[in-house]
Amino acid sequence: MRVLIATATAGGGHLAAAAALLEAWRSRCPKDTVEQVDILDFFPALQRKIHAEGYVTLADHAPEVWGLVFKGTDKPEVARKLTQLRRFFPSTSRSRFKKHIQAFNPDVVFCTHYLPLEALGLLRQEPRRRGRRKAEQTATATPGPGTGKPFVVSVVTDFEAHALWMDECVDLYCVAADSTGARLVARGASAEAVATTGIPISGRFSQAVNARAVRRALGIREDLPVVLVLSGGFGMGPVVAVMAEIDKSPAEFQVIAVAGRNEELRRELAVQQCRHPVRVLGYANNVHELMAVADLVVSKPGGLTTSEALAAGKPLLIINPIPGQEAANSDFLLEHGAGSKVNRVEDLSFRIDQLLGSKKLVEMSASAKRLGRPQAAASICEEVLKRLAKRKSRPE
Repeated sequence: MRVLIATATAGGGHLAAAAALLEAWRSRCPKDTVEQVDILDFFPALQRKIHAEGYVTLADHAPEVWGLVFKGTDKPEVARKLTQLRRFFPSTSRSRFKKHIQAFNPDVVFCTHYLPLEALGLLRQEPRRRGRRKAEQTATATPGPGTGKPFVVSVVTDFEAHALWMDECVDLYCVAADSTGARLVARGASAEAVATTGIPISGRFSQAVNARAVRRALGIREDLPVVLVLSGGFGMGPVVAVMAEIDKSPAEFQVIAVAGRNEELRRELAVQQCRHPVRVLGYANNVHELMAVADLVVSKPGGLTTSEALAAGKPLLIINPIPGQEAANSDFLLEHGAGSKVNRVEDLSFRIDQLLGSKKLVEMSASAKRLGRPQAAASICEEVLKRLAKRKSRPE
């Protein structure tokens, strides 16, 4: 079988979800041909830069504007018209991506970002535009290599599904929670085309971690609780201010701060004078270990960060969720008792004092563990294989 995993560099979560699916499929079907592609690689340099950096810049510096964009386009009829409008105009990048799909001939395409759906939808429509005879011949063919009709999976990477994740070409929606799926069904998706699998995260979150060994490797104390401060893969948010405020707390604890790929942020954090013991890291590929030793995670509620914390059974202290998908993720955590939120950075010290060592923190951890889906990537792969087998078993 040939499997294509299509994503886009627009925040680190989409890439991490794609990598998790790549890992899970290769583990389940090692003989299959699997490829991961970033749709932005098919874009001209300037357009690629706008897409890759535009969301990060807007969400970081003008979140209210991003919220308006998110809300304004989060209507099925609006999203549908936008997609139809884009498809109407010729696009070199879309054409290049379509040619890549046709050359690769996938049986399955996973989309961990909504952008690839545009080209896949056009491929699905092409038989209708050919002559009637040819269209009839194509319609009787079994979907798969050479037909232009791979099994398309929309893997929604937040706890709320924006309308842009929906397209007629989608055969299966894999969602984080039942409420996410209900939203899609209410907007016109078939209930049979929705599966609650969780958001795909690395298989390392399914493995046991020796917390004591991790503490020794990081050089942190074993007698103090750990507050883990995350800034996402791109080092977003007011992390310097967050760290300064946390350090005002009179409670006894230590901090691990992860700056992601933001080297300037890492250097700035490294020279901060702090009363609490602090370990500053750059980009970390062992977040599962960091969460294993953490008592509390302070972070913006991105879809992947939220899913990883839940899988590790760690409560989130939510700071500055951007309007849109992060606000929805925050609402999910608060509704299910797996998170707490501060509306201002200056509230952090007080809230950490309240939570560390409290019964409330224990209850939040238990709620997080109940909600966690560490096997989400494997579950998605199994669901797709099950549906493909069912499709093949149907009589011609």
